[in-house]
Amino acid sequence: MREAGRIVAETYEVLRPYVVPNVSTAELDKIAEDYILSKGATPVYKGYGARPARNGRPAIPPFPASTCISVNEVICHGIPNKKRVLREGDIVGIDIGVLYKGWVGDSCVTFAVGKLDEETQRLMDVTKRCMELGIEEARPNRRLGDIGAVIQNYAESNGFSVVRELVGHGVGHSLHEDPQVLHYGKPNTGLRIRPGMVFTIEPMINVGSAETRLLPDLWTISTADGSRSAQFEHTLAITDGAPELLTLP
Repeated sequence: MREAGRIVAETYEVLRPYVVPNVSTAELDKIAEDYILSKGATPVYKGYGARPARNGRPAIPPFPASTCISVNEVICHGIPNKKRVLREGDIVGIDIGVLYKGWVGDSCVTFAVGKLDEETQRLMDVTKRCMELGIEEARPNRRLGDIGAVIQNYAESNGFSVVRELVGHGVGHSLHEDPQVLHYGKPNTGLRIRPGMVFTIEPMINVGSAETRLLPDLWTISTADGSRSAQFEHTLAITDGAPELLTLP
């Protein structure tokens, strides 16, 4: 899992110089895919999540790209395309998952495209700090509710909201495993954290309301009010002491 996580982290370093105005999200996706394949790994998102129609719900198509790229008001699962071109002042969340030798690495970084306005820069700073505070709580014998509580308290004390429907998750041979890791909650509640667990912490923080909206492509999730959203994510392994971040370079 360290090796899978390292490939994810290196892919961000490869992408970083290209996250500039006038680049399309499809171009970024291709750069990421080429690097992942060059390392002998597989983009885990490509083809992920297909589901037939059932119980009156429409069929969900497989995810068509190697990365999820979410710009401005898009919270997550944005589909890269040639027409979505980055502009000065945008923020773009790039979510990367790889499968390497049977193990998954998963992370998300939100990048600034050029210079940001003050509110957006504060959103970025608060969201990253939310993730860091959550990671600090990921210690043996604490509970998952401790992670959610510290994230929620910090985000809301800064005037932002926490997306509720989308959560962190266990990672292993599959992208999404137990446990679910909420980014809100109450201290001393939820599953007790034990050494050997591996899961993500990936708060999605909105400028406005926490409400979400699913777009017609059945993948892209946006803020309901059109306000901006940011996300940062690491995969971490619980040890006897501080957690080990598996998606660092």
